[in-house]
Parts: sequence; C-alpha cells; structure tokens
Amino acid sequence: MRGAHLAALVLASQMIGLSGNVLRAEVLSAPQSIEVKIEEIDDLKSVYATVRSRDLIDARVRTPGTIATLKVDEGDSVTQGEVLALVGDTKIALRIKALDARIVALESRVETSDAELKRSLTLKERGVASQARVEQAQTTYDVALNELKSARAERSVIETESEEGQVLAPASGRVLKVPVTEGSVVLVGESIATIAAKGYLLRLELPERHARFIKVGDPIRVGARGLGPQDAPLAAGRITQVYPELKGGRVIADAEVPDLGGYFVGERLLTWISAGKRQSFAAPRAYVFKRYGLDYVRLDEGSGKVADVVVQTGRTMRDADGVELIELLAGVEAGDRLVNP
Repeated sequence: MRGAHLAALVLASQMIGLSGNVLRAEVLSAPQSIEVKIEEIDDLKSVYATVRSRDLIDARVRTPGTIATLKVDEGDSVTQGEVLALVGDTKIALRIKALDARIVALESRVETSDAELKRSLTLKERGVASQARVEQAQTTYDVALNELKSARAERSVIETESEEGQVLAPASGRVLKVPVTEGSVVLVGESIATIAAKGYLLRLELPERHARFIKVGDPIRVGARGLGPQDAPLAAGRITQVYPELKGGRVIADAEVPDLGGYFVGERLLTWISAGKRQSFAAPRAYVFKRYGLDYVRLDEGSGKVADVVVQTGRTMRDADGVELIELLAGVEAGDRLVNP
C-alpha cells in the first residue's frame, strides 16, 4: 500500500513541477520526533542576474588640447573632485606670452600718458597750456589705462582656461573605461573616463510568465561566486525596482544585495527568486539519512515500532530560525511521524 502511495506521490510531483504548495515538518514537543504537516512556501526559480552599476558617469574634457598627464586606469577607485587627467594646449602658453608683452607695452604707455597729463596740468596752471590740451592728455591716459585693464583681464581668462585643463571626477566610484592615452588629442566634451558611481546592483531578466509574480520587496538568494558550491547561498537581497516595460518577452527588475563592490560589472550570478507558491513535504536534514545511495527517513509506526522508508528528496532550504530543511517529494504523507535516526 505504501509502495503504491510512493509511486503516486512521485508522479504527482513530476506533474506539478515547480508550482503548487509546500508541506513542511513541524517539531513536536518531543525533541526527537516531528510530525509532517502542510504549509505553503515560495517556489524558488533559479535565474542568472548581472552585476550593474547604479549610474554610469563620464568625466569629460572642458577645453580642447592634448592629454599631458593621465592619472587613472581601468579598475581604479576615485573620489569626487579628484584630478583624473591634465589637458594642455601649446597655443595657450603662446597667447599668455603675447599678452605679457602687450601688458608691458601698455604699462609703458600708461606711464607716458600719465606724465603727459601731469605736465599739461602744470602748464595750464601757469597759463601756458590750453584746456583742450589737458582734455586730450586726459583722454589719452584713460584709453591707455583701460587697454591695460582689458589685457590683464584677458590674461586671467586664458589662465582660467589653462586651469580648466584639469579633468575632475564628477562622482566617487570605480573607473570602468579609459578610452584615451597620454598624448591623445581631445575636444571639448570628450570623455576621459567612465565611472560606475553610487554602488552596484543586480539586474534580473525573467521570462514574461513570471511578470505577475515578481514585485518590489520580494527576497532573493544569491549563489556562490564563480565555480563555488551553488547549494549554499552567498548573500540575500531584495527586489528594489520592477520595470513596467517588457523587452524581448522578458520582465526586467533590479535587486539590492550587500557586498557587491568587489564584483566585476557585467559578472553573472546564479540567483533564486520567488515565482509563486507550491506545496511539498520538508524535514530537518538531520532526519534524512543515506543507505546504499538512497535517501531514507525513519517513521514511527506506533507501539514503539519504527520503519525506514525510501524518500525522494528535492532542494534544500532554511526556515525562519535558520534550520536547514530538505524537501521530501515522495515517500511520506501528512500526519506521518518522523524519528531522528
């Protein structure tokens, strides 16, 4: 009779697949005995998620010229306002030299016109020079002085342009791409470096049939990195955003997971998400043992008798208290009592 029941449960589990409700074993008052009861749990689906940056920001050139110094490379961490590169323009130095010479000439012109103005005022006081000559000397002096001020202001503008040759990091983050090298000629607005700012997140792309299940706040589990064991979760996170537009028959969502700073942008991670509810039996791993390559549980048949029964096991999980459970797909039924072997 139990063999027929086992076959029926195996067939039912194959037809249900990964949808339905979960049956979970609850601990009774006796510490070494548990009773199997039914409980709905999340049906977890495994998908690959991609590490993405929250924001990609370009550090751009403010003045044209040639890159004289490049201070960053791919993978470097930078802080906001840090100098990433220096862009120089040889024409700026020539313009400054030309303005310096012009300023010297204008300073001499101002001194000469000032002396002429004072002489004209002295001659006027003596009655030798006319008022027209004084006004002409005053005008010459004012023109020379204004030209000197204009030349000095122009030099300040060129010096500011030279200082703008510093390419600053617009935000703190990690440098993903540096498309230039020292000696490269760059124009205004050209990117020197692309920075991944404000941390990383996981980008999930799920089949359209899961769109009605996924929502903001859903928990996710992230598997081990690389070729590590995938049965033990590395970290837990939550869905923070579900995009309202389907692309290519897929729903896109973002999730926050701690400690993603050491990952590569674009790295893929095995992730488990909730895709509805289903039913199945589950028991603490300590109640399941192996014999001859098969999984067994020990049933309490009453009157002090026990029997070892073959079970078909599924995935492992953890309850709210952190106890590791193993799913029992077939071999037990609700009301059975398991004994710790």
